[in-house]
Amino acid sequence: MRVAIGADHGGVELKEVLKAFIAGELGHAVDDVGCLSCGAGASVDYPDFAFPVADQVARGVADRGILICGTGIGMMIAANKVPGIRASLAHDLYSARMSRAHNDANVLTLGGRIIGPELAREIVRVWLATPFEGGRHARRLEKIAGREAALRVRRDGEGGGA
Repeated sequence: MRVAIGADHGGVELKEVLKAFIAGELGHAVDDVGCLSCGAGASVDYPDFAFPVADQVARGVADRGILICGTGIGMMIAANKVPGIRASLAHDLYSARMSRAHNDANVLTLGGRIIGPELAREIVRVWLATPFEGGRHARRLEKIAGREAALRVRRDGEGGGA
């Protein structure tokens, strides 16, 4: 599996822990989109990392994405603006498992100021290992994909010379 990962200044330390864990213990390929040089006191904007990770997942370059900011909320909001992305915030194992099993979440967001490295590793382990159950849950995701497609057609139709 290929996992794209990114973080702002609030999640860069946890990103480094998870990057090593995913590549080392779990044996997956990792693409780090940054923040690569967030030093003490640095401040960067979370959309600058959320969009590249979400784009990689949406285009199929990465199978899954993981984003970390201070709370995970900003990254989740930004990633979910990319069509085809189902980003979910998880700070516990149950939420991580259900985001995959029922929602087929393809991007996980975490709060670097909310959870510690040990819990984060376990959340990532569960999230990456949990398959989508399909069934009635697939019907719900089809409705979301249909809405995205309708919005895309409406947007692309505007200004199309009419």
